[in-house]
Amino acid sequence: SGSSRDKMLDTVHLRLILVSGKTQDFTFSPNDSATDIAKHVFDNWPAGWEEERVSSPSILRLIFQGRFLHGNVTLGALKLPPGRTTVMHLVARETLPEPNSHGQRNREKTTESNCCLLL
Repeated sequence: SGSSRDKMLDTVHLRLILVSGKTQDFTFSPNDSATDIAKHVFDNWPAGWEEERVSSPSILRLIFQGRFLHGNVTLGALKLPPGRTTVMHLVARETLPEPNSHGQRNREKTTESNCCLLL
């Protein structure tokens, strides 16, 4: 496995599963962290996921093999098999402690007002 260094440029295919069972495939780089993934998914929210839309990327959590990924964990650190699609669960959960929750709070308030206009 001496060539694993070259693999750093490879893309990582993720299939994210919502609690509702809906799935969507995304492509990331090994350098992307769990926080990067949450932001990307939030900014590119799939059309079919409207009912599950969240008010802020800071509450999106990734679960890999039954464990929550902390925000600074990169995909490369997980030693995922190259060339395969890795399945992770995506959940909205505010209860994990956020290092900078104060800054996030104010931002969430502004976006929360328009989260419920789907009625």
